[in-house]
Amino acid sequence: MTELESSIRIEVKTQYIEEQSAPDEERYLFSYTITIINLGDKPATLKTRCWSITDANGHHSEVQGAGVVGETPTIEPDAAYQYTSGTVAETPLAIMQGYYGMELEDGTEFKAVIPAFRLSMPGLLH
Repeated sequence: MTELESSIRIEVKTQYIEEQSAPDEERYLFSYTITIINLGDKPATLKTRCWSITDANGHHSEVQGAGVVGETPTIEPDAAYQYTSGTVAETPLAIMQGYYGMELEDGTEFKAVIPAFRLSMPGLLH
């Protein structure tokens, strides 16, 4: 991991949304709250996102796009940006991972890796 890549720390909290899920229709809705912390000494702007999602059946999908939740936030040094989004899976267990395309004021681009995290229905795993 380069110095720039390690200047961004990403924390994830997930939640199963039971009231909007329909297990009998293979529809499991999850929300995830991401906190992006800039540990570096320069402001960094989140320009793009790339998600890789794999469910328990081995189905794989990718999601790419500009920014997150309609924003391309600039995160100042020693500051954080937090947002909540969601996804639907066909199984009660899925794994998400990916990266954010970040850019410094001088145009330097780098990837902030989002470590793999689990989306799981409560009680599924012990």
